[in-house]
Amino acid sequence: MLVQHSYPISERNIAAIETDNRQTASCSVIFLHGWLDNAASFQSVLHVITSQLPSHIHLCAIDLPGHGLSGHKSADNFYAFHDYIDDIHQFLVTLPTKKKILVGHSLGGLIASCYSAAFPEYVDGLFLIESLGPLSEPAANSVQRLRDGVNSRSRIRRKSRRKGYDDYAAALQVRAAHSALPEALIEPIVARGIELRDGQWLWRADPKLSAQSLYRMSDAHAEAVLAAIQSPFFVVLGDQGYPSLKSYSRALRPEQVEIEHVQGGHHCHLEHPERVGQLILQFIKKIDEAPCS
Repeated sequence: MLVQHSYPISERNIAAIETDNRQTASCSVIFLHGWLDNAASFQSVLHVITSQLPSHIHLCAIDLPGHGLSGHKSADNFYAFHDYIDDIHQFLVTLPTKKKILVGHSLGGLIASCYSAAFPEYVDGLFLIESLGPLSEPAANSVQRLRDGVNSRSRIRRKSRRKGYDDYAAALQVRAAHSALPEALIEPIVARGIELRDGQWLWRADPKLSAQSLYRMSDAHAEAVLAAIQSPFFVVLGDQGYPSLKSYSRALRPEQVEIEHVQGGHHCHLEHPERVGQLILQFIKKIDEAPCS
């Protein structure tokens, strides 16, 4: 059975959809969603997995800070990528389970890969969907990135309150078009990510999430992160997903990571939850059955 829960971290709460066995389970599987999505991104996959899951496995899909039902950061605090790693660390150390598996889609996968590299003692398995290590770019771009990032923050500060939608259906239609997905598939994310306020439907997500990054790793930094991952490492890529991930994956050695291609685009876990859910379930069982290090 899936329940709603909230975990306190520094100055805010992390909202979650989870199985109700976190106090008795021996292994937790933590799901991290993509940018401007939320925990409901994994709703259909969770239903596939829970129907075949051993009772000692705890599943927990969280809303990253600023997303879904989780708290927003303070008005003067933007969402720097590296701060998510600290947020996840605060959350993970509260879980009593002996084993922990991270499942990340897109941004969630970037966070999970960096966290796994920095804190291998807290990660027993890493499963990524349409994601593969941190984003990187040539070092020569760093000065322009700083300028563009600060300017994007200035634009967000100048913006007035965002215009809402007169009805829920209009908001759903816009999000479905933006994600290039049928409304039925994206609707759980929309339902968790929107609220009715003063007669208007408004997105819950913090507007500051749209600010550009002030910093991105160099290629050498990203390669060092991937090389530092010690746990078993599995990647699912959609055959219509981001082309850059396919080219990036070819540079990895087979002993570093196992890669599976499935039908679908960047949200292939929404398009084919049965297939992706079965792959996650197989990975969970593999980690669960392995002896503790």
